[in-house]
Amino acid sequence: MFLEPKPSIDELVERCKAGQRKAQELLYKQLAGKMLGVCMRYATDRMEAEDMLQNGFIRVFQKMGDYRGDGSFEGWVRRIMVHSSIEYYRRHHKMMQVVDIDNAGDEPSVNAVAASSLEAKDLLLLIKTLSPGYRMVFNLYAIDGYSHKEIAEMTGISEGASKSQLSRARAILKEQILKMEKKRYEYAG
Repeated sequence: MFLEPKPSIDELVERCKAGQRKAQELLYKQLAGKMLGVCMRYATDRMEAEDMLQNGFIRVFQKMGDYRGDGSFEGWVRRIMVHSSIEYYRRHHKMMQVVDIDNAGDEPSVNAVAASSLEAKDLLLLIKTLSPGYRMVFNLYAIDGYSHKEIAEMTGISEGASKSQLSRARAILKEQILKMEKKRYEYAG
């Protein structure tokens, strides 16, 4: 019995551009897990993330002809997933609350030892507790690397509002980290 070799992403992209449904299915199966992780950062729950994922892949297959091969295909898909997640959020949720940057307050510094002992999964759980608006701006800026100008264009808020959302999200996360570390210290002591 011979197994057929797994096609590369580049082969699947070309076959998808030619309209082959089987190639779309294989491409989806190869990337869905990673892209679901992207969507989960913007969603309130797994079901919503799966909706975002489906909408994103519909857009990927519709725009497949636009992919020119510049950069990684996975990065191109990731960008579509982020945009798709934002659009989903805008359609299904109230727009994010806006805090004026002047009212965001001074942020407490985080103990370097406390921050270093925090595991990635703990940080992701803390990010998930942020309000949807704060979480979206934090993810776009700190994780996905968008500028405040790009965030403003994507979400329909001002650059100042994006900066203030990020500032407030960071302050909340720092406060939560300090609380976690205080509890760990008290427990250990």
